[in-house]
Amino acid sequence: MYVDGFVVPVKRDRADDYRKMAKQMADLWIKHGALSVVEAMGDDVPEGKVTSFPMSVKLEPGEVVYFSWITYPDRATRDACNAKVMEEAGEMDDKDPPMNPQRMIFGGFTTVVSETSGA
Repeated sequence: MYVDGFVVPVKRDRADDYRKMAKQMADLWIKHGALSVVEAMGDDVPEGKVTSFPMSVKLEPGEVVYFSWITYPDRATRDACNAKVMEEAGEMDDKDPPMNPQRMIFGGFTTVVSETSGA
């Protein structure tokens, strides 16, 4: 399994807008081959002394951290999926996004351990 991970600052007063945008994007990722998409809003993300989720995106007053991940069967599927999603997403370009894409951090990861409870 291959995983893309994201940490992004979202304006608190635009959380509903972000959720709607995230749902549209999730639908595109699934349509083009992703196995799952999870968007999670920070609930217990303390400010650190050296590093933390808030510090990683230079969180500003009125913002909340979101942590998101997308799973794929493999990197080749991820690369093909992302190319198609970015092409389609360009048509939905938001001139006033509910988050700050310049402060978003992201990356692709090869899975080394994956366990589930079976529940």
